[in-house]
Amino acid sequence: MAMIAVIDYDMGNLHSACKGLDNAGGHTKVTDVPEEILAADAVVLPGVGSFDPAVQHLRSRGLEQTIKTVIESGKPFLGICLGLQILFDRSEEGSEPGLGIIPGTVRHFTPEPGITIPHMGWNQLEYAQPNSPLWGGLGDSPWVYFVHSYYVDPIDPSIKAATVHHGSQHVTAAIARDNLMAVQFHPEKSSDAGLKLLSNFVQLAEASS
Repeated sequence: MAMIAVIDYDMGNLHSACKGLDNAGGHTKVTDVPEEILAADAVVLPGVGSFDPAVQHLRSRGLEQTIKTVIESGKPFLGICLGLQILFDRSEEGSEPGLGIIPGTVRHFTPEPGITIPHMGWNQLEYAQPNSPLWGGLGDSPWVYFVHSYYVDPIDPSIKAATVHHGSQHVTAAIARDNLMAVQFHPEKSSDAGLKLLSNFVQLAEASS
């Protein structure tokens, strides 16, 4: 069984992410030890909260280079929610530089009549990379669960794996580039579609082990 390291940096509910991965057939280990993260077959970077504390906590634990090394190694890597946003260069939410793994900016939703900010609740994905291994078996336009006020805006549009509409705003909901994948929504809260996505990631981890 593949070992999946779930990075612990005091930002978010690690239990729900681990439970989702375990239910999908994975074997998870919550850790902030670089050697354990680097030894895993795949890595998940979850996160709930604000941009600046997240990158500060990662850097205080010496995990920035660990994350970059994992991604460069070719092992499956999945960012979730804030774990997607901190992969980018910067955020309108704060002043700290992001990890700079994905060129681009994290932007705040523009207020408009008829929408709420944060974007919270169920919404339908529109695939930009329909053949991404994350989407196998999810069907067309699956419903997934979001909670966010900020969205990622990558410089390279080809990295977008899925998008979503919130009012008139059409924004990135997931990115994928080779072994690097990350989603803005919460698969662990997205019922059958989310469990299937996590199962697809576990299969990628097993294939790389």
